[in-house]
Amino acid sequence: MNQSLHNHYHKQHRSLRVHYTQPYASQLLAQQLLNWLPHTPHDYVIACVGTDRSTGDALGPFVGTYLKKRRLNQMTVYGTLQDPIHAINLRESIYHIKQSHQRPFIIAVDASLGKKTSIGQLVVKKGALKPGAALNKMLPSIGDLHIAGIVNVGGFMEYNVLQNTRLALVVEMAKTIANAINKLDQQLTYTPSSYPQSFK
Repeated sequence: MNQSLHNHYHKQHRSLRVHYTQPYASQLLAQQLLNWLPHTPHDYVIACVGTDRSTGDALGPFVGTYLKKRRLNQMTVYGTLQDPIHAINLRESIYHIKQSHQRPFIIAVDASLGKKTSIGQLVVKKGALKPGAALNKMLPSIGDLHIAGIVNVGGFMEYNVLQNTRLALVVEMAKTIANAINKLDQQLTYTPSSYPQSFK
């Protein structure tokens, strides 16, 4: 691991925040996720939350679509542009995941709103994702870890802000997240030991 990446990572404890254009962004995200994976067997699930009916809120479905094309070996992906996980079917989707997997460990992905200076940042945190929080929707939480991509400014007319988010930004952020998860999957696939320690 690059020493600068090593130093950056070890300054983070409960979360990691990187801009999608930052060098090694996907590697940093993958390393953070890797270090938080459980040491006991689980079914790894990627739950990409959002809808293709809103540009800003399509971040999750874009990630899911990219990952489906990668054909991950160690993780099951839910939530794509064709078959999204959104406010209406979220509760049903959570139930389906829990019924379909033994001890599922869920990494949730969703779009988020924040400060203007934070647009483009990808935030990885321990704990569940709270979908719809930016729009003040009361929805069930999902995930053991989550990745939130800050796609636009929050605090005022959030629904319209999401609708008017630049698609190019969402697509590039989604690619970075998908690359990180793909790196994580490869590490889990090609490491013969019981638990991989770090990326080289």
